[in-house]
Amino acid sequence: MSTPQILLTNDDGIGAPGLHYLAEALSTVGDIHVYAPDRQRSAVGHGVSLHLPLRVTEIRPRWHMVDGTPADCVILAVRKLLGFRPDLVVSGINPGANLGDDVTYSGTVAGAFEGMLLGIPSFAISIVTHQPKHFETAQRAASLLATLILRQGLPQDIMLNVNLPDIPPEDITGIEATTMGRRNYQDEIVERKDPRNGTYYWIGGDMPDHYATPGSDFEAVGNQRVSVTPLKRNLTEYDSLDDLRGTLSSLSYHDKNR
Repeated sequence: MSTPQILLTNDDGIGAPGLHYLAEALSTVGDIHVYAPDRQRSAVGHGVSLHLPLRVTEIRPRWHMVDGTPADCVILAVRKLLGFRPDLVVSGINPGANLGDDVTYSGTVAGAFEGMLLGIPSFAISIVTHQPKHFETAQRAASLLATLILRQGLPQDIMLNVNLPDIPPEDITGIEATTMGRRNYQDEIVERKDPRNGTYYWIGGDMPDHYATPGSDFEAVGNQRVSVTPLKRNLTEYDSLDDLRGTLSSLSYHDKNR
């Protein structure tokens, strides 16, 4: 059996500790190939650099720095630069939660989502504190999940979003399949002046809260468990589709009296 080929990316940049811990953990599972942004790219979502040239620098064998987004990194690696299709794409280890609605902003999740769009089993992994002390816990989870996925695969058009508390491995109480929870963002727009009296803005505010939902990713992490949430490619809300069809059927697009 050939050695699994694993593509790694992140949104914190190629020098981020989490990426190096991830590479260390998965090097026992397969051959590691890293394509990661050249700098911090948190909260870029699924951005793709359509209007900018992209440059790729090999900083050491199989480690490549890209001046683009996490999605750019995966697209370039898979479609052009690797020369083969990897068996697995993993994005992380991110310092900071990607729970609930965070997934819509997260560059970490987008890296894995792009892998899924390209037809490759993929997962993203995050520790829910911004200055983690226990990367070894996430390393263990990443290794377990990578081994499982390489053996059993994932359903088509599904990726996994993994979050875990920043606690020692022995304090983890289990691994749980979860639903995506819901954030309560408390964003604040701060207006300031630069030295030339121009106005600029910071989007900030308090740390977001969340709604308590049984079976959610928030609940699992709060119970010292590893949360594994399946995310799907198709975002269609089928429960609303028939109602919307009925509503739209009453509209006449060319009725000039409306």
